[in-house]
Amino acid sequence: MDFDEQLAAGEAVSIDGWDFSWFVGHATEERPSWGYSRMVADRLGNATASLDIETGGGEVYAASLHAASTRPPRVEATEAWPPNLAIARATIEPFGGRVAHVENDAPLPFDDATFDLVISRLPSVTPWHEITRVLTTGGAFISQQVVHGTNRELYEFMMGQQWIDPISAEHHLSTGAREAGLEIVDFQQESPRLEFFDLTSVVVFLRKVVWTVPDFTVEKYRDRLRAMYEHILEHGSFVSYGQRALVIARKP
Repeated sequence: MDFDEQLAAGEAVSIDGWDFSWFVGHATEERPSWGYSRMVADRLGNATASLDIETGGGEVYAASLHAASTRPPRVEATEAWPPNLAIARATIEPFGGRVAHVENDAPLPFDDATFDLVISRLPSVTPWHEITRVLTTGGAFISQQVVHGTNRELYEFMMGQQWIDPISAEHHLSTGAREAGLEIVDFQQESPRLEFFDLTSVVVFLRKVVWTVPDFTVEKYRDRLRAMYEHILEHGSFVSYGQRALVIARKP
């Protein structure tokens, strides 16, 4: 496909939910070595009540629930984006779960000390004090976070040089947890490789992962997309590196 055909194809792909299976054959992304879904599945097997914050389409939560040795008697999730709600409910309800419509910066609609396991994968906001409030004593919070500088190669290709945070992700996340009364049990950070093999995949990614280039539209970035198209033609792909952090915290 030529440049315009790839742009049109990228705009035609649905971006609802948090399923990235469309990218197979178009792009590849390494996964962090800690295995978030497997780790959560192990914890779910011993939980009595679990909550997934910003569940997206519920796909990752459902995969962990499916893999768990036993499922918690109470399974809850929150999601802010209306198009994802129906997808998440259809995905999680077969596991006896419920999904509440909650804005990302709003209080969680649950009583104090309700959950012994709270999880969140790639949250846009981490409501530390609310997490502490709804956790039981001894309860755990597990989160895989997108941290500053993720896919810098991609967003700086599109937008030019951007501000670099001099404070580490570990400091930001550990401070947020401790100030809310949680103890950090584990912190890890890795830079998984992301490789795009066509312009269509770049367009879909930027439409779907909206924080990468916050004001992205095909029309606004048409010139940079043309440059990306030519880069991929010349080099065979475009390579970028994510920044992922694992945080495990406990309520003492």
